[in-house]
Amino acid sequence: MKIKELSLLTLLACSSSLFAEEQYSYTILVDKGVKAGEQIVKVNDEGEISVRYIFKDNGRGPELDEKISLNKDGFITDYQAKGNTTFGSVINERFKVQGNSASWSTGKDQTKVNYQQNALYLPVDGSPYLSSVAIAALAKSGKNSLPLLPSGTLTQEVVSELIVDNGGEKQQVQLLVQTGVGFEPNFVWATQGENPRLFAYLAPGYLTLVEEGWQQNAKAMLEIQQQAETQLLEKLATLPKKLNGLTLVRNARIFDSQTLKLSAPSDIYLLRGKITSIVPTGSLHSPVEHEIDAANRIVLPGLFDMHGHLSRWEGALHLAAGVTTLRDMGNDNATLQSMIDEIDTDQLLAPTIVPTGFLEGESAYSARNGFVINDLAEAKHAIDWYAAHGYPQLKIYNSFPKDILKDTVSYAHSRGLRVSGHVPAFLKAEDVIAAGFDEIQHINQLMLNFLVKPDTDTRTLDRFYLPAKQVADLDLQSKAVQDFIRLLKSHNVTVDPTLATFDFLKKTDGTVGEPWRAIVTHLPPDIQRAYARAELDIPDEATAERYAKSYAKMIEFVGMMYKAGIPVVAGTDELAGFTLQGELELLVKAGLTASEALQVATLNGARYSNVEQHKGQIKVGFDADLLLVDGDPTQNISDIRKLALVITQGKAIVPTDLYQKLGVKPFVTDSIKIRDFAPDQAQGGGKTSTGHRHLH
Repeated sequence: MKIKELSLLTLLACSSSLFAEEQYSYTILVDKGVKAGEQIVKVNDEGEISVRYIFKDNGRGPELDEKISLNKDGFITDYQAKGNTTFGSVINERFKVQGNSASWSTGKDQTKVNYQQNALYLPVDGSPYLSSVAIAALAKSGKNSLPLLPSGTLTQEVVSELIVDNGGEKQQVQLLVQTGVGFEPNFVWATQGENPRLFAYLAPGYLTLVEEGWQQNAKAMLEIQQQAETQLLEKLATLPKKLNGLTLVRNARIFDSQTLKLSAPSDIYLLRGKITSIVPTGSLHSPVEHEIDAANRIVLPGLFDMHGHLSRWEGALHLAAGVTTLRDMGNDNATLQSMIDEIDTDQLLAPTIVPTGFLEGESAYSARNGFVINDLAEAKHAIDWYAAHGYPQLKIYNSFPKDILKDTVSYAHSRGLRVSGHVPAFLKAEDVIAAGFDEIQHINQLMLNFLVKPDTDTRTLDRFYLPAKQVADLDLQSKAVQDFIRLLKSHNVTVDPTLATFDFLKKTDGTVGEPWRAIVTHLPPDIQRAYARAELDIPDEATAERYAKSYAKMIEFVGMMYKAGIPVVAGTDELAGFTLQGELELLVKAGLTASEALQVATLNGARYSNVEQHKGQIKVGFDADLLLVDGDPTQNISDIRKLALVITQGKAIVPTDLYQKLGVKPFVTDSIKIRDFAPDQAQGGGKTSTGHRHLH
């Protein structure tokens, strides 16, 4: 599971110096105040800065040492970083200004440019303390923006202030919002005065990074930060057009997710977020308040991403990619409940959420989401909470105690919940099938069935490196593999392979993973750089070839399972929206037809989210989750990226509009018009247009 990683959340720059020895210590806390890391910042008497940063959660995390020098204006002139990324690849990054030139290297990426004026270098993998250079440099300049290297502009605004307390010591800190990096605003807390620095970074529902000793102020800071975020998110939520009254989508070729066929040109009538009628084009002349000409485009049911971990800022990316329903596979419970409420009241732009209850065992490797339990009584208590809150499914994680697994699964089933998850440490996939699992997440968890020994601890990075190293030698036609496929089939186990996210097993430095090659140049520059670096430690070409062979066999294995009749769903656990499109391409690579891949992402999604009675098909009485697509994704699955319009939750959403707000280059240029008619004319039988809205 790739929960949002800390090293990607704060991508900016470090502390100013008065050339006096200083030291700042930060602590990193996750669920219920559990310490998960620290950051020690030292400034020597020559103004050189060193940062020691380590963050470990869920059995993994980055670890690095940085050395930084600044010029008199607070900009980086020399930067060195060494360490390892979340999954173990080597960090060895350099940046240096010499005269009128600046150069940097990150593995194979070596660049030199003219450097005529100050610009703030943005490392690919930097510590969270790197926000401080931006804060200090902006304070020195007296401006609210500064240029970035390799490209872009960082803008910063003061949002709020708060007096914080540490045992009687008080100071005033500021909440800042920084934009121009990544897809979303970056909220940071900073000290005030002549030399401001990073004070705290809060990821709601996940972690707190704060100067040591000031932890007790986190709750107050979080409340203020979430209010500020809410105001920005509510503005974004006003972007779609509300389809009040009867709406007609005419001239649509409907994809039938059951038969995999396309209809003749049809008219689809929508009211209050539901499909009320489907008829041959032009055969019904009911007056409407909104009319959308599909212009003979293919119209698909909305897509399901069956493996997400939603944050408040990811919803727009999902919707722009056609994901109208998201199965959340593990989140902070209070945060997820709050997001569901916000979506229901149109305060948050995001897909419809199907929540999955996260259940983990207590250990040094625990992922701190949902409930972390010690015994069966605590597991039952958690299941009762999830059942009472309407969760249709439970997800069991790596550290779950194996001695209570079967009883826990049985109890969850008695409360009406499906059970899925990772394979807990020191077990095999065949063991969780015997315990009653209905579904297994991730292709590596399946492959480990053939690789682990009784003492293999899959809570460590071994759960990634073992499949990368050894699947290359696995005979997929062997009796062991064929027996395992029959076991999955006989127990009707669903598989959520998340193939796209495991592309990182073979990704070498300087290359972009297969699922994102078609879209990477559309992304913000800093995101492009992040997606062109290795994540595993792949030291040489021979290792790269072995890992690529292993990954190719994983794709082949998914095709074998599908052909054997094992239910497959389309989940991602990676970059919101875009990754699902790459996942469908990989399913086609595994041997599915484009139409079958679309069926997996629509009908299968609805079926294994327990919402097939009203989602997953374009049928009368079903939710009006519709995608108007340029091209023909039933023949060329890559055309799924050519979304002209998304309709869901009674709203019309233009992907191009959302992408422009998020710093993404759009994929479609043609506009669709929504013709609006006066309500009295629509109800009375006339068709007097009150104008139309161009949707770009």
